[in-house]
Amino acid sequence: MTCGNMGFMDGRGSVKITERKKDRIIVSGFNVYPNEVEGVVKLHPGALETAAVGAPDEKSGEVEKIVVVRKDPALAEQDLLAHCRKRLTGYKVPTVVEFRAEPLPKTNIGRILRRELRALKRA
Repeated sequence: MTCGNMGFMDGRGSVKITERKKDRIIVSGFNVYPNEVEGVVKLHPGALETAAVGAPDEKSGEVEKIVVVRKDPALAEQDLLAHCRKRLTGYKVPTVVEFRAEPLPKTNIGRILRRELRALKRA
């Protein structure tokens, strides 16, 4: 039985849920997990918060889209992508970068609502 949660078990037997299977982005048959991409983007000093979602693509099925709220207003797309290229395998590097001025949508406990960001891209 599968519930759609993904995670790992530590040495003490504790389970940590890290991802939802439906949040996974499939790029040309390769799995890309949003948390990994978001973690790399968050390392950039100019990024305040970010979310990675899949965006439709005719060639590869989906591509990575990152939605970023800047900490540094001078943060440019090319700087962010160069940062990602140094730290991610090629197929995991975002293809689309969207900057937002307003905070990303969140649950009551502060988790980013990727489903709302996916819904917005279709509008």
